Amino acid sequence: MSTAEYHHDARLGRGAQLANKVPQITAVFWITKILTTGMGESASDYFTHVLGRGLAISLGGAGLAVALVLQYSVRRYVVWTYWLAIVMVSVFGTMTADGLHRLLDVPFWASTAFYGFALAVIFIAWYSIEETLSIHTIYTRRRETFYWATVLATFALGTAAGDWTATTLRIGYLASGIMFAVIFAIPAVAHWRFGLNATLAFWFAYVITRPFGASFADWFAASPKRHGLGLGTGLVTLVSTIIIAGLVGYLAITHKATANDDITAHGPTPAPVGGAGLHADN
Repeated sequence: MSTAEYHHDARLGRGAQLANKVPQITAVFWITKILTTGMGESASDYFTHVLGRGLAISLGGAGLAVALVLQYSVRRYVVWTYWLAIVMVSVFGTMTADGLHRLLDVPFWASTAFYGFALAVIFIAWYSIEETLSIHTIYTRRRETFYWATVLATFALGTAAGDWTATTLRIGYLASGIMFAVIFAIPAVAHWRFGLNATLAFWFAYVITRPFGASFADWFAASPKRHGLGLGTGLVTLVSTIIIAGLVGYLAITHKATANDDITAHGPTPAPVGGAGLHADN
């Protein structure tokens, strides 16, 4: 975020009360994000099977509430609280998307359309009020709320879309994962080679990480009869959680992928140069 943008927000009454509360968008960010999507998929399936759908959704919602309270309680980006919230959004977002299909018998194409519409409404409201969708400017409670509402909607949308392609369209988990991996690369190439708007490219890629990671998680966990490797949801959840914890620990210790622009009440500081992947600058 530039100094001019900061003062423009200040004139509109959007006083900078917090440091920016989301991390730098680097290769490690994308790897961790994709792993959380897979872990959320397998964890949702595992706990739903073990505890029953009603209890699992209740506990998942409670876990998400606790994680968001912790995230809102800090005034700057904190590695552990941020990624805990992402993990719980992943788990609960998967549960709600699956629940809409299994409890209400809503077809996956309809739930995909519903969550896509919900995401569009959030984006329109966010932009109409804040005049930006950039993750470099998450320094007020209102923008933070828009951000997490968007994240939750992307997880639910991605879950429905991934299940639609893998099961309804009978593409299969592995083929779906490969397809979404290719789609995931499109905004990066479009931004790099053709100047696609950075914010649009970021959110496009962010949505696709959900079916990308979840399709591979399902492929690892599903039985050979369902064209999977048969590792089981419990093992996939455990291994994914260990890897995610290791990556988050690495980020915390090395201070890699620290907050985007450090916006405080005294104004912005220069954003660090570098990082891999898409940067939502606009």
